[in-house]
Amino acid sequence: MIGVIVPAHNEEALIAHCLAALWEASRHEDLAGEAVRIVVVLDACRDFSGAIARAYGVQTLTLKARNVGIARAAGAAQLLAQGARWLAFTDADSRVAPGWLSAQLALRADAVCGSIAVDDWSPHPHSVREQFRKTYLDADGHRHVHGANFGVSADAYRRAGGFPPLECSEDVALVDRLIASGARIAWSAAPRVITSARTAARARGGFGDTLAAWAAA
Repeated sequence: MIGVIVPAHNEEALIAHCLAALWEASRHEDLAGEAVRIVVVLDACRDFSGAIARAYGVQTLTLKARNVGIARAAGAAQLLAQGARWLAFTDADSRVAPGWLSAQLALRADAVCGSIAVDDWSPHPHSVREQFRKTYLDADGHRHVHGANFGVSADAYRRAGGFPPLECSEDVALVDRLIASGARIAWSAAPRVITSARTAARARGGFGDTLAAWAAA
């Protein structure tokens, strides 16, 4: 079974798009009918994120940690206990491509670090889009780490010790642990994810704050 983890904090505006994309990816023909289970980790949500997730028929897990590292780890633990052999992570403000899961598995690595794309730059001045275009490498061999586009085998995840309880850069910390454990990591642009360039970032120090800093500069 393939497990997909989506942490969410007050994501009622975007989570339906995320789950619709995951539903399509979970039924991709290249998965050959393998079961895919999705869990939305509702972390200190005060909106309708949970109701929307349940309407899509996915599992939900409720926390009050307000910590994305704890949320990702909790979702992973739940799916590992159910027998997941592969864990895939994205964010509630992101939309995966139909071949997202199959592209991760096709790389035959212990872990996959994918790149991201943005399709709506309207919240930002043109300079932010240009800065992203000039500095961001969306190609195989990149060295980006995004919780919105990440996959790891169950065995490698366990050997590395999982996500640390960090409010930011928990994904980078896990990749560092994976490298230290000798895991084979694919730095690939094949698994495609479109993410939000919104100005109201959910995690301090994450992608949204990077874009805001570029706008301020």
